[in-house]
Amino acid sequence: MAIITLTSDMGTRDHYVAAVKGAILTQYNEAVIVDISHSIAPFNNMHASFVLRNAWPEFPKGTVHIIGVNPEADGQTPHVVVRHGGHYFIGADNGIFSLLFDKKPEEIYELTMKLDTDHLAFPTKNIFVKAACHIARGGTVEVLGRKVNAVREQLNVRPVVMDDTIKGEVIHIDYYGNVVTNITQSLFSSVVKHRNFKISFGRPMHDIRQIHKTYSDVPHGERVAFFGDSGYLEIALNKGVAGAGGGAAQLLGLHVTDVVRLELEAVARTVARA
Repeated sequence: MAIITLTSDMGTRDHYVAAVKGAILTQYNEAVIVDISHSIAPFNNMHASFVLRNAWPEFPKGTVHIIGVNPEADGQTPHVVVRHGGHYFIGADNGIFSLLFDKKPEEIYELTMKLDTDHLAFPTKNIFVKAACHIARGGTVEVLGRKVNAVREQLNVRPVVMDDTIKGEVIHIDYYGNVVTNITQSLFSSVVKHRNFKISFGRPMHDIRQIHKTYSDVPHGERVAFFGDSGYLEIALNKGVAGAGGGAAQLLGLHVTDVVRLELEAVARTVARA
């Protein structure tokens, strides 16, 4: 019995996700199917990679992850199986794999297996499922295709450090309206050290000047900044929920790709008298 996870931008209002699950169970009825998310922003590799990279390490080794975001192949974008960290990832080589891991994947195979259908408009079901079930049943990756040396690179947006400012941006807004930035705890520590700072969103009244450990460190409805389990700087409201009192994104008017600034307080200099 093996775990197969699904990450897609297909939503749940249509039949697509159910069809993929049915195809898995038809080919391997002992599979344990886990939905990571089907609410990825359409065709958004950055969103998909953020969600999946924060979920896959929690699964046991041997888990197979199907990525149904931008799944179409063409002459420059093959379908691949990636083996990394004891896990298997199946999707289109459209740049997403370069965003999933902090280093080069351990092994990459371009899928060249014979298909059971000529209908290629639904590769998540008609191609990825076949490869996933083969691996889940204990089959070897080598029979699915030919080994290749690299995956396509996609530029990951990184914070910019200028003088006394870290210029980051919003990379994710979760169900609660919490805002996740691309400013990492390691970057924060290396730049800020022990200096005073403010996190700015454009309105001075909303500036935050302290990093806390969790939501409850501040009163209900108060803004809070902390480093989440993913290692990124998050902005939230304690007990704030989008649509029911307002999450941080709603209160601060923030959207994905909006700028978030962390500005250091100027160090006072003492001028020696002659």
